[in-house]
Amino acid sequence: MELPISKKQVFQRLVLQICRIQKLCTILFIVCLFLGQDVFGQTTSPVKKVTEYSQSWFSVNSTLRFSDHWGMVGDFHIRRDDFMADDFFYFVRAGAMYWIAGKYPVILGVAHLWQAPPAEKITWGNENRIYEQWSAVHKEGIVSTLNRIRVEQRWRDQILNDKVVGGKLFTLRLRYLASFEVKPFKNQKIPALVISDEVCVQFGESIVYNTFDQNRLFFGLKQTLSPKLSFDIGHMNIWQQKSTGNQYTESHVFRLFFYYNADFRKTKHHS
Repeated sequence: MELPISKKQVFQRLVLQICRIQKLCTILFIVCLFLGQDVFGQTTSPVKKVTEYSQSWFSVNSTLRFSDHWGMVGDFHIRRDDFMADDFFYFVRAGAMYWIAGKYPVILGVAHLWQAPPAEKITWGNENRIYEQWSAVHKEGIVSTLNRIRVEQRWRDQILNDKVVGGKLFTLRLRYLASFEVKPFKNQKIPALVISDEVCVQFGESIVYNTFDQNRLFFGLKQTLSPKLSFDIGHMNIWQQKSTGNQYTESHVFRLFFYYNADFRKTKHHS
């Protein structure tokens, strides 16, 4: 017989989990720097340059479950620059989902991204992806923890002088997400607190100085609208390293994501 867990113990365990994730992210970041930064061997270090952006990001994410093992996912994203004034990218993704043991989902899917050109340019960049994903959710008391690993094979346009040239550049990107949802109240009308962080690293012949790609840190609220529909809203900070190695972008992003989850099984088994 399990003893009841107090809210204090739950928060203590949450803090320990966050500390472990932070340590993992720090170690991964340091390793990536040593892997990708040949500039360490130079006598003169380049000057670090950071460019800040104000953006917004909207998406609709859906999960459809047809049986104990099979389902599908799909999502559509719009990210705007200069808060909401300019295009930044449009993105669509879809995949087949399989639940291992009925509760651990893995995904194989494809995606496409349309990247808007910078100011005073007209050529949009296209990117094709194949991706694989594994995730697991663990709930303890009022805290739900999501761990997700995603592997992406990416083929991107090469753009030079505002024109697409040559073949597509191939890179492999690894992404790890840890997300914590804290829901202290059973009342569905009261939103939950969401904290998440995702680290992305990349590899390929064109990746020389920026094996570390980006880090995405999100703080926000998640609101349930119905058994099938919910959304989260909040602030995302995106820190990204550019291909030169000494140039970075820091994006302050207003994020609004909707989630639609439908279960079409005639008999539902709860694990």
